[in-house]
Amino acid sequence: MDPRSSNETTMKGKDPKFKPDHSECANLILPLREALEILSGKWKLPIIMSLSFGNKRFKKIAEEIPGITDRMLSKELKDLEKIQLIDRTVIDSFPPGVEYSITKHGKSLEKVINELTQWAVSHYQKTHTGSDSRP
Repeated sequence: MDPRSSNETTMKGKDPKFKPDHSECANLILPLREALEILSGKWKLPIIMSLSFGNKRFKKIAEEIPGITDRMLSKELKDLEKIQLIDRTVIDSFPPGVEYSITKHGKSLEKVINELTQWAVSHYQKTHTGSDSRP
């Protein structure tokens, strides 16, 4: 089977028989840039990760994400709700409360976030230890 006919969107540069198809590369860059734009900023992914551990109220999310201000958290939660990655539910209690949860669409990022986190840990170890700092 021709590797270029595969629906997989992986980097195939290690296959010596593979001939690069530059139009395929361009077609993959566009959705990648779109994803990066949607998830841009330093707070969206940590918020999604926090909610992947369960539904939470505003203050609990704020406690779990060091450095985020209430104003920034509020803005990011609104943005994530708008793009359907999280849900906001008003709780009928006294006093009234709001709970945030990750949507099915948001959960689809779980594998990507886990892989990115593992890469970050590995990268940190590689660049901050003397034993594995050479290519």
